[in-house]
Amino acid sequence: MRCELKNENDTSSMAEKPKRLGFLIFPGFPMSCLSSAIEPLRAANEISGQEAFKWTLISESGQAINCSAGLPFQPEIALKDVSDVDMLFLLSEPNGRFENPSPSNAKLRYLVRHGTHAGAVSGGVFPLARAGLLTGHVCSVHWCYRTAFEAEFPEIETTDDVIILDQRCRTAAGAAGAFDLSLHLVESALGEAVMTEVACWFQHPLIRNQGVRQNTPAFRTHNTADRLPSKVSQAVKLFSENLEFPLTTREVANQVGISSRQLERSFKQATGQSPGEYYRQIRMRAARQLVIHTQNSLASIALAVGYANLASMSRNYIELFGFSPNQERRDIGQFRINRNIPVP
Repeated sequence: MRCELKNENDTSSMAEKPKRLGFLIFPGFPMSCLSSAIEPLRAANEISGQEAFKWTLISESGQAINCSAGLPFQPEIALKDVSDVDMLFLLSEPNGRFENPSPSNAKLRYLVRHGTHAGAVSGGVFPLARAGLLTGHVCSVHWCYRTAFEAEFPEIETTDDVIILDQRCRTAAGAAGAFDLSLHLVESALGEAVMTEVACWFQHPLIRNQGVRQNTPAFRTHNTADRLPSKVSQAVKLFSENLEFPLTTREVANQVGISSRQLERSFKQATGQSPGEYYRQIRMRAARQLVIHTQNSLASIALAVGYANLASMSRNYIELFGFSPNQERRDIGQFRINRNIPVP
């Protein structure tokens, strides 16, 4: 990506009229996602010398909302009074819900029926789905939340893509994904040159398109999962796709085309763990999503991640996280950093 200054006499990137964006925030929304969505738009206005984008902050009641860092944000308008936005993005943590769901969800659906394009960033896909506005759309769901999302909304198609650019329903996973999504809005309104300069302003090294997958951590290593050796990466994908009915190491080895001994050796070299240990971590982290972000019974969660009973799951849960799923549920109201609960 080459950074070039825009010619001040160039009028080719003039937007016809400002795009009006609304950002509907819920308690505990990730502050980084909001700034990552808005700042590229602000920079695009300054670079292009025009008000190509306008934005407004919205909450259900119009009252101040605390973000994930505990800082208050004062919206400009209540949801019930919104009438003139081209796009409305929901920002939330996964448990974000309206205090008055019937009228508020009805308002969202009314706006969509009358031309507003709804979308969501990170955990905002949860309240958007609860409003019934993701039906028939593929949505980007952050890997931290995907197991919980699919448990609550099994009928909605999800993807590991960082962003989905469906014009009727744009979604992004995480703050960097929100930045990429906004860059594409800039490109659509003002052209590639302005979009590139915006990216360079913020030293955003790579402009990602739909189809680029999220990075996920390779547990107990310094790598991301996409940088693991090919056979190990294939095995990890199989682990993630088979939680309720776990595969044996031999079955996984057969599917990736190597012997069980080769798979064991490859895992040890790449991760310092056996395939079984790595698989267990994936299942435990999926279980934790369900404990934190759903109301499912702990016994049903144990079954969903391949355990015959809760006691067996609890032993592994305590071993990995240092506390039981029962404790996690009891303490869920505490400030999330006490339990290192991820809210990207």
